[in-house]
Amino acid sequence: MKILVAGGAGYIGSHTVRALVKAGHTPVVLDNLSHGHRGAVPEGVLFKQANIEDSDVSAWMRQEGIEGMMHFAASIEVGESMKNPALYYKNNVVGSYHLIEAARQAGVKYVVFSSTAAVYGEPDQVPIDEDAKQVPTNVYGRTKLMIETMLKDYSDIYGMKYIALRYFNASGADASGEIGEDHHPETHLIPLVLQAAAGKRKSITIFGTDYPTPDGTCVRDYIHVTDLADAHVLAMNYLANGGQSQYFNLGSGKGFSVKEIVEAAKKVTGIDFSVEYGTRRAGDPGTLVASSDKIKRILGWNPTHSTVEQVIGDAWKWHQTHPQGYND
Repeated sequence: MKILVAGGAGYIGSHTVRALVKAGHTPVVLDNLSHGHRGAVPEGVLFKQANIEDSDVSAWMRQEGIEGMMHFAASIEVGESMKNPALYYKNNVVGSYHLIEAARQAGVKYVVFSSTAAVYGEPDQVPIDEDAKQVPTNVYGRTKLMIETMLKDYSDIYGMKYIALRYFNASGADASGEIGEDHHPETHLIPLVLQAAAGKRKSITIFGTDYPTPDGTCVRDYIHVTDLADAHVLAMNYLANGGQSQYFNLGSGKGFSVKEIVEAAKKVTGIDFSVEYGTRRAGDPGTLVASSDKIKRILGWNPTHSTVEQVIGDAWKWHQTHPQGYND
């Protein structure tokens, strides 16, 4: 199947492009390179540098014979969304409308959407399943939930089938060390910790030590990006084989605190880097841990790379082989 990967030069998108190639599909990448990297797209994969809201995208999709679409193109930082909500409503909600409508006009039948556990907000119980209430505590989560709602309406009314994958904390890197996580600025915990281990920053700051968790720091569910990529391929195959529109959680089902991740990184790298403490960041829930039973039952997904040691080990390999990231 020929599949458009919007945001395919980004972190999760680029790993999914490789998974699609491995599965026998033909990915086509659309990315404006505002946060993605041209070097993350494999040689031989068709690449178009454009914005998702550009007026010619629909005609280009039709010309290329796109049958399915994976949508990773979005602004993703919780803290930034609470400081500049206008950017998030424009990039995420308005941009997604233009992209999804372009796909509909081009006759695209299937969409796999990169959603987030942030749609749940502060959960009543952990682990979180797909029936949990959806009351996001930040603008980022609210924009992703709006896009899910948009896709549901397009599915119900226009027949465009979709799957929304609500990931928890994407992490790690391809085992080859050839592609990995390279954001500017970087705000995700594991790459920040590894930058401290590599001496690229003086210390790592833990934001908030007064959460209602065992050690007072935020608890998160870390899922390896390779396992995420595999789930996207399974989701697209499911839709193409007649599956109905769905939403699934993607997580390991295990929670680790910020302090535990820091200690694990020290163990994996063998480096005792400096740690500082700061106040809570706006919009950060205390605990987010997934129940992924639904996707395991329906799609047969099985995360095989998501131990904390492998997540950090693969990410550390990327940081060691690419100390300047993609340098593009």
